[in-house]
Amino acid sequence: MLKLISRLIMKIWGFRVTGPDPELIPKKVYAVYPHTSNWDFPLGILMKFAMPIDVNYVGKTSLFKWPYGWLFRWLGGIPVDRKKNTNFVDSMVALYNKYDRLAFAIAPEGTRKRVKKFKTGFYYIAHQAKVPIILVKFDFGNKVVDYSKPFYTTGVYADDMRFIIDHFKGTQGCNPELACQWEEEVIKP
Repeated sequence: MLKLISRLIMKIWGFRVTGPDPELIPKKVYAVYPHTSNWDFPLGILMKFAMPIDVNYVGKTSLFKWPYGWLFRWLGGIPVDRKKNTNFVDSMVALYNKYDRLAFAIAPEGTRKRVKKFKTGFYYIAHQAKVPIILVKFDFGNKVVDYSKPFYTTGVYADDMRFIIDHFKGTQGCNPELACQWEEEVIKP
């Protein structure tokens, strides 16, 4: 029932899905770009149920407090305290090593605010866990959610990040003025 309702809402909203089916790959990191609006979350949840895909996401701890914390957890959320150094990458890699099927959606910017570079966590989680990154475009300009083919990191961070940035260039978020503005010198980790 959730699948049909989600597909109907996607159709009414005008979004369509393109790209290969990511569910064929048992373990992966979804890098979802751009994250410029609170509307990105409902779009992601609709995708979770419309396709359907088995995916979790990480969010700031304040989202998981009463009275809505139970809902965010039910939707696949895992709280992350961004104010503490918690070895997030190592914890995530341990989860990938523990399970046969696992997927997390992560916004590379780490925030809805305009930034000049991506955070590195999504990259190093995928690289250290030896799982592919699925690059996901939330293109509000063209009303498309696009899934890339699996991208396996090479370990050469600058080259891999150039590939990722080139893939995402031209994708229009809900608030385009808040999209990441990459600068060449910030491609370094």
